[in-house]
Amino acid sequence: MRALALAWAVAAAGALAAHAPSRGCAAPGDSPAHKTAPAATPAEWLERMNRALTTRNYDGTFSHWQGGTVETLRIIHRLQDGKVSERLVSLDGSGREFIRTGSSLACYLPDRRTVLVEQRPAEESLAGFPAVNSQAAGNYDIREVARMRLNRRDTHVISVAPRDEFRYGYRLWIDESTAMPLKSQLCDSDGHVIEQLVFASLTMAAHIPDSAFRPEVSTDGFQWLRNDAAPLAASPASAAVWSALKLPPGFRMMMRGPQTLPGSAAPVDHLVFSDGLAAVSVFVETHAAGGPDEVAEVRSARVGSSSAFSTVLNGYKITAVGEVPPATVRFIATQVRAEAATTPAAATTPAASRR
Repeated sequence: MRALALAWAVAAAGALAAHAPSRGCAAPGDSPAHKTAPAATPAEWLERMNRALTTRNYDGTFSHWQGGTVETLRIIHRLQDGKVSERLVSLDGSGREFIRTGSSLACYLPDRRTVLVEQRPAEESLAGFPAVNSQAAGNYDIREVARMRLNRRDTHVISVAPRDEFRYGYRLWIDESTAMPLKSQLCDSDGHVIEQLVFASLTMAAHIPDSAFRPEVSTDGFQWLRNDAAPLAASPASAAVWSALKLPPGFRMMMRGPQTLPGSAAPVDHLVFSDGLAAVSVFVETHAAGGPDEVAEVRSARVGSSSAFSTVLNGYKITAVGEVPPATVRFIATQVRAEAATTPAAATTPAASRR
């Protein structure tokens, strides 16, 4: 599915750890810390973590564990004059690099001889740590489950456990002095660890030079695929206003608008649904075959913590992608409908005619 090309390129480098994880996100597994921490609620520790990830300068090396495989990566983050710069580099031979300058993200993929460029929210960390907001409080059980020593630092272990089967949970080891997450586990609703990351080294730098954000990979002969243009005026399905008839508990629409995808000649409709922590992107594009009453499953897939489901409805292909259980993307994709439905043949925009 073409819609997955860019989303999974970034998700594949997003973070999680060195040794095989323990089972369960709510059971402590390290030696307890002895230092008394400042009084703060679990939600306040998550707020401090989010603020540290987005506002502090740091340079760290961490290991990402997923499905029995381990990858070592380096993350460099800087906030200077109100502008975010960030670089994520694979240190295990693939040569992949992800460099953010403001809201522009360039993904260097030497194994595909390709560079993907897109717009991403500046507050999102390339390392893949969760950003929990007030909307998530009703959908997750957030509590401190332990205080432990990790890498010679005192940490608060915060559990963010899902209340149902529609979302994953987290367990986070937050450094008491810097509020940086030193370790993270992503867990399913049964508490089984899906992905894990652990920092091997982490430095809070006062100054990081511009040279730290230049790619090392040579791009001679690479194909450049861009999705960094200004918002489009129309999309193939823009005659219809797309929404969901029903959503999993706690999810709501956060964004709706046209977007281009790498390798696609025409824009598609893009919707984003979130529960305040987990997010699902839905792409709607015209489908060449099929009649007005066609309803057919195209494909479902899962890579690590990311799930995708694609179906065809009334001449449109609807694809949902997100770091959620497979049942969640299937639920959302099958509920997407056009409020003012038209068939692709009736669309008159230039983008539609190119299809």
